Amino acid sequence: MSKVIAGATMSLDGYIAGPGESGFDLLFQWYGNGDVEVPGASPNVPPLRLTEASAGLLKEEWGGIGALVVGRHLYDMTNAWGGMHPMGVPAVVLTHRLPEDRPNFAFVSEGIEAAVAKAKEIAGDRDVAVNGGQMARQALEAGLVDEIGVELVPVLLGGGTPLFAGLGTAPVQFDGPVRVVEGAGVTHLRYRVRR
Repeated sequence: MSKVIAGATMSLDGYIAGPGESGFDLLFQWYGNGDVEVPGASPNVPPLRLTEASAGLLKEEWGGIGALVVGRHLYDMTNAWGGMHPMGVPAVVLTHRLPEDRPNFAFVSEGIEAAVAKAKEIAGDRDVAVNGGQMARQALEAGLVDEIGVELVPVLLGGGTPLFAGLGTAPVQFDGPVRVVEGAGVTHLRYRVRR
């Protein structure tokens, strides 16, 4: 059965971005600290070089994902990854400003429920991944998330954007971790949302 997964790379003090959208170089060092090359589908994103443990986990999980839900801010910040998300699957972009349709992207303005429903339609029997930050928070609040994945990195950013900033339905409880994978400079944690 397909599931909806949300998560992000996060600092030890709980931030997915530092003050003023800084700290990405520190948060994503693990993308280049290994010997296993993991090519992406985006022409604008170089291949990842991961440890064997991190590469094995990502290849397994990415292989099960059929669509993504991302926000307009990330879509714009990455310049739409050059036309294809690195995972090589269609992305549903939740936005207030609907642009013209582009290959590999669907745009939805009716809210997180509509964005996840569109992603599920695209994904078929495969999983849907919801990007961290606002998208993850909205999907969790709406009861749409089945699992949370955290890539925990050993850095303190001291402030910035929390993974679930402004969560309005706290407390939320999880089961697990249901999986722990130790990479170099990152610990991959997986939790199930308790219903």
